[in-house]
Amino acid sequence: MAHSLLLFTLLFSLLSSLSFAAYNVTYDTRSLIVDGRRQLLISAAIHYPRSVPAMWPGLVQLAKEGGINTIETYVFWNGHELSPNNYYFGGRYDLVKFCKIVQEAGMYLILRIGPFVAAEWNFGGIPVWLHYVPGTVFRTDNEPFKYYMKKFTTLIVEKMKNEKLFASQGGPIILAQAKNEYGFYESAYGEAGKRYTIWAANMSVSQNTGVPWIMCQQFDPPDTVIDTCNSFYCDHFKPISPNKPKFWTENWPGWFKTFGASDPHRPPEDVAFSVARFFQKGGSLQNYYMYHGGTNFGRTAGGPFITTSYDYDAPIDEYGLARCPKWGHLKELHRSIKLCEHTLLNGEPKTLSLGPLQEADVYEDSLGACAALISNMDDKNGMVVVFRNVSYYLPAWSVSILPDCKNVVFNTAKVGSQTSVVEMIPTDLHPSVPTPSKDLKGLQWDVFTETAGIWGPADFTKNGLVDHINTTKDTTDYLWYTTSFLVDETDESFRNGRNPMILVESKGHAMHIFINQKLQASGSGNGSVSRFKIKSPITLKAGKNEIALLSMTVGLQNAGAFYEWVGAGPISVRIMGIKNGTVDLSTGKWTYKIGLQGELLRIYDTDHLNSVNWVSTSRPPKHQPLTWYKAVVDSPPGQEPVGLDMIHMGKGLAWLNGNEIGRYWPRKASEHEKCIQQCDYRGKFMPNKCNTGCGEPTQRWYHVPRSWFKPSGNVLVIFEEKGGDPIKIHFSTRKVSSLCAHISEDHPSFEFEDLQISSMEEYKKKATVSLKCPTSTRISAVKFASFGDPVGSCGAYAAGECHDPNSVSVVQKVCLNQNECELEVSQDNFDLKLCPNLVNKRLAVEVLCSSEF
Repeated sequence: MAHSLLLFTLLFSLLSSLSFAAYNVTYDTRSLIVDGRRQLLISAAIHYPRSVPAMWPGLVQLAKEGGINTIETYVFWNGHELSPNNYYFGGRYDLVKFCKIVQEAGMYLILRIGPFVAAEWNFGGIPVWLHYVPGTVFRTDNEPFKYYMKKFTTLIVEKMKNEKLFASQGGPIILAQAKNEYGFYESAYGEAGKRYTIWAANMSVSQNTGVPWIMCQQFDPPDTVIDTCNSFYCDHFKPISPNKPKFWTENWPGWFKTFGASDPHRPPEDVAFSVARFFQKGGSLQNYYMYHGGTNFGRTAGGPFITTSYDYDAPIDEYGLARCPKWGHLKELHRSIKLCEHTLLNGEPKTLSLGPLQEADVYEDSLGACAALISNMDDKNGMVVVFRNVSYYLPAWSVSILPDCKNVVFNTAKVGSQTSVVEMIPTDLHPSVPTPSKDLKGLQWDVFTETAGIWGPADFTKNGLVDHINTTKDTTDYLWYTTSFLVDETDESFRNGRNPMILVESKGHAMHIFINQKLQASGSGNGSVSRFKIKSPITLKAGKNEIALLSMTVGLQNAGAFYEWVGAGPISVRIMGIKNGTVDLSTGKWTYKIGLQGELLRIYDTDHLNSVNWVSTSRPPKHQPLTWYKAVVDSPPGQEPVGLDMIHMGKGLAWLNGNEIGRYWPRKASEHEKCIQQCDYRGKFMPNKCNTGCGEPTQRWYHVPRSWFKPSGNVLVIFEEKGGDPIKIHFSTRKVSSLCAHISEDHPSFEFEDLQISSMEEYKKKATVSLKCPTSTRISAVKFASFGDPVGSCGAYAAGECHDPNSVSVVQKVCLNQNECELEVSQDNFDLKLCPNLVNKRLAVEVLCSSEF
């Protein structure tokens, strides 16, 4: 026994040392070369601070299950260097832990050090304090900026080296990135911009990581780095040097959201089309930005107005669930592309025209292996083409993949993977202290109200209006501007139903106007140019009137030439319609206070909850501005992801157990925006092509990671700026309530004949429907099943004129009470001879998923 144990220990030690042995990473014109073998890399962007450590292993594994072999992430400078030489690498910013999780999953890693990231992240990822180092100008040939950039880059590289995380040390990192998306802005900096590009490349390569460096969106790259493409489509991209491989660092499978705008979506058919076209035209590395978008917790969202949710319509949603059919459709695409890997990377390419908008790219190697991708770029019409004396039907805007130049195993326009119906299910909030009711109405609330204006000793007084960001240096979203003016007691102009007006012009981003301690108006800007005006009637009194402006940032600029100089805050304040005419207060004396009292005292933190005198009540005030609310609740039952429903609140911030959930603002999109019921995937995609949610809040639910909860005694803290109804706040759990699958006889899996490639044996010669419920749930019922000519879509299927009556029982027999099942469309299961005049029979299934008991 002891001998066997020793042998096992030695064997395990040997396997471990082999799995972490150093390997060589180079490249040629075709691809990255890892230990002498060309590699086809399908990568997924997962940003470690946009989720939590408890989620990282599941996200990486779900990506791997989806056919991903590489993970990509930025490195977020401002999350790591909180002030000069004050570094943080814990919690969501534990970069080493994230890298090791990727390594343990047997996947590669692309580390985009930047250190500028853009990424809809606050200040583009560069620390705000750096802007205030004298003489600093970002992203140009500027000595202070280069000093700090090199210092941080070197710190990250050394940290990776110390943990042996580069491929040259046996780690997962195969590529590193210097700079980020500079090409569009370089000319704004003139010759200094060009010098900066060269310096950045030389500085990065001199780090001696043993792996290549890349620069994305760089139009004059130094020869020491590989230039790459970022776009919705990169099939026509070519690197500047013919000796460099064709890499796509950002394929956007969706788009980000901004408060007050509708919700963008990109159809899975179009995402798959773009990927297939890229590999068809010689690409070898493609990265989804984002594969899991996650959450902009706290105040990390850039902007202005980027939402707390960074879901991005990505294959894995914000909460960590596979978004189906997008995730499954891309999984099938990846599997099909990988069948072609060797031939695509080693065969000689040849392009054949098959029509005005149809073409085939054929790859053949010296041993006779052949792979072809045939595309139809017509965005309206399907087309029959003839390739090697065989006819193939290509739907509009699609690519067919033939790993043996004969059999179509996948077409980008034919979605056969399951569709998930996901719902946010309200859950009762159980108070930790028993009450007669289980919902929020029965909770014991603690309430603290901020003073409107100067709540303590003033920070300073000055004539004129100061820039908001230069004053707060982003230590808070909030800055108070206060002043006062006199109204003549004989002035009757604001009485008898005649209201004076206030007119405030601001550089951004949002503002609340308090007159004599009462909220009288609010306003905000939108877009990258966020200047806005508030013109509103106000109520004044005879004598002294106090004006308090609460100016707010909603995420700092994150990209653009000289973006760090963009300001915020009011630039003029005028009172109109009183006896003395217009009173311009802009250049008068203003008193300033940075932040909120509750922020300064950190009353959201579990260690500082009692820093103020809370007022306990079972009936918290409604629609009251500047109010902090605190309640102690149990964890929602179950294991499903959790969202905080803030639809009945105004605008503010939220915390759970001291963890920053983020900014909430159920601001509605305009009813006049262009939204669609059903998206046509055909044709070029742009972010406003397939929007939903017009007239609805941009974001209603706010992700609260399960790992932040304790079984009981959870402290929920809300700061409300405008006023809302706190008793209507509740948690919702995100559940996959049902699954649908739909497959037809013209799906590629019906077409397989005598497959010539041994690795294709995994593909069945008959079509199959695969269904898989989330972990810890089972298929509890078959809501619908029909083989024949079913009509409708997921959630609204109905039997057509042709229907196999045994459809439901067949699906029940195979799938009921299973977590996952696979059903073959064969004569054994269905009457394939049913309705002989029906050219294209179909199987549609919808099942319900329920928790295991």
